[in-house]
Amino acid sequence: MVQRIDVTGADGVRLAAWEFREPPAEPRHPPVLLLHGLMGRALHWAGTARWLGEDRRVVALDQRGHGHSERPPAGTDLRGALGREAFVADAEAVIERLGLAPVVLIGHSMGALTAWQLAARRPDLVQAVVICDMRASALGEASQQEWEEWFRRWPLPFPTQDAARRWFGEDDPRVERPDPGRGAFFAEVMHRAPDGWRPLFSRHQMLTARATWVHDAHWEELAQVNCPTLVVRGLDGELGRAEAQEMVRVLPAGRYAEIPDAGHYLHYDQPAAWRAALEPFLESVTAAAP
Repeated sequence: MVQRIDVTGADGVRLAAWEFREPPAEPRHPPVLLLHGLMGRALHWAGTARWLGEDRRVVALDQRGHGHSERPPAGTDLRGALGREAFVADAEAVIERLGLAPVVLIGHSMGALTAWQLAARRPDLVQAVVICDMRASALGEASQQEWEEWFRRWPLPFPTQDAARRWFGEDDPRVERPDPGRGAFFAEVMHRAPDGWRPLFSRHQMLTARATWVHDAHWEELAQVNCPTLVVRGLDGELGRAEAQEMVRVLPAGRYAEIPDAGHYLHYDQPAAWRAALEPFLESVTAAAP
């Protein structure tokens, strides 16, 4: 069962939230809200949501500008509409309007940043946080310029969805060796357009959203997250071991997990190891709940 739930987010934006299975009649664990990363969509959490939903309510959100949620219209101040405050306020609205609090927030990449910023600002809504391969340090202007150049290299439109899968998993110059998890991730954000397969999102809007956080460090807010927090990294991901371990040290109740043979898209690369890393943490959160 996949059910779409329409929610009004900050400044009236229309958001699509999804439940991938019927919630249990008597859930044993706190609810979970799943937050994808930049360019992602709620569908990316389908595998995770299925096993999480065996004994808890699980909601995955298409964040603004992504998936089936509303994009900022032409003429909008994009830095405001796609800024950090907007993403955090949307997650807050979903938790309150769907009655999820106190919730476990599981975020990948940019979604993890949203999760810990919300936990710092509204601790009453959040029971625990999982940070999946997201850095707390500033990435800087050079990183943003690299992304602009990367977007220009996309050979759009792709003739088929499989062609998109091959390019992102094998042919993209940023890929050092075949990466089927990465290919699958990007294939699922493509849709059929009149001239071929194109992304569900605007690349210009994604760059704008990224520009609102890549120049800043986020250690101060991380230190304000008092609930149990698990930092998970792929061995070959974007979050280095030293930085991940420093994040755990800064967190008042931080824990650490590392997944071998996984990159940035670790829940795609190693789904069984991803589950094995999360389950003990989630069990401990339930055991500690009042």
